[in-house]
Amino acid sequence: MEFAYRMPADWLNQITPFRVMELMKRAEELEARGHKVVHFEVGEPDFNTAEPIIEAGRQALIDGRTKYTHALGLLELREAIARDYATRLGAIVPVERIAVTAGASGGLLLLSALLLDSGDGLLITDPGYPCNEVFVRLTGGVPQRVPVRAADGYELGVDALNAYWQPNTRGLLLASPANPTGAVVGADAVRRLGDAVAARDGFFIMDEIYQGLTYGDERAITTGLAVTDGLIVLNSFSKYYGMTGWRLGWLVLPEGLVDDLEKLAQNLFISPSSIAQYAAIAAFTPDAMAVHEARRRRFDQRRHQLLTGLEALGLRVPAKPGGAFYLYVDVSQTGIDSLDFCWRLIDEFQVAVTPGIDFGELEADRFVRFAYTTDEESIDVGLNRIGHALEVWGA
Repeated sequence: MEFAYRMPADWLNQITPFRVMELMKRAEELEARGHKVVHFEVGEPDFNTAEPIIEAGRQALIDGRTKYTHALGLLELREAIARDYATRLGAIVPVERIAVTAGASGGLLLLSALLLDSGDGLLITDPGYPCNEVFVRLTGGVPQRVPVRAADGYELGVDALNAYWQPNTRGLLLASPANPTGAVVGADAVRRLGDAVAARDGFFIMDEIYQGLTYGDERAITTGLAVTDGLIVLNSFSKYYGMTGWRLGWLVLPEGLVDDLEKLAQNLFISPSSIAQYAAIAAFTPDAMAVHEARRRRFDQRRHQLLTGLEALGLRVPAKPGGAFYLYVDVSQTGIDSLDFCWRLIDEFQVAVTPGIDFGELEADRFVRFAYTTDEESIDVGLNRIGHALEVWGA
């Protein structure tokens, strides 16, 4: 019996593959042959999930808490999130406006389905997290890139927003701290952008999945909700809380959107993982928060170590990151295109970094992203290898 399958959906032709996944595959091949690869390409904390969270997940399994939950998540977890906003982040968020999701990716899929009709545009930054475009296209929307430049600290200004807002634009998606640049949006910028979007009857989504991972930036705010509660906030347990594989996130929504979001969540996901939710309740306990904060300080130390090391080698970081765990590095002075730079570095010196082309079009041939999600000893090894590479290449 043979079936005539048509070609994949046309919209898939608009999606480009992640180059970093190809580089990671090459790294695995090299490691299988006995090479030690230094991993600066992976945007995932190298620390294991904090023990209080693991223990809570283990106990949930023992207690048989393996059934579906409410589509918007466990009330106990939503209450814990609301308390954290009130006590640590300086924002009052009613629990009724919080929806727990199957990761931030599940949250953004729900938001795209909730807010975008076919042909509707969503402003996103270039450079920015590339999967955002995919979620927009999946629901028939149109991603509309707005360039943000190192000279401006990768900050999106109101003039640029107005210039790129088109007749079909419905809203803005903005990350703080941002991937790949580590840029942090200040309170004044959130207020100005919010006013500009509201004046156009649009919506404003703030991607705060790296919330908590900021490092001494005086402009840094704990959450955009501390500036205005009219935002839609997308967040995750993956980064600051170190729960990447648990696949859990949350949304904060205006009250008028909650019922429709719940309807979508019921149909698309039924509910988030029950075990992950029971575990995540423990993420806000004092013991777990002490672990998260200690790790944030380690990331800050690594940021300084990698930043000073790369600059000593003559590589430029034109805008110093205030958050997340990335450096967006200009390698143009080597005379090597960033994609070639990445492939030569992994093949010849077993150091893995991510090319700028994975994050957009603006100056993508000049930039590569370094993640400081590896230990301090490995950072030193990587810096030594990069220094050797630049000598060999005459760069």
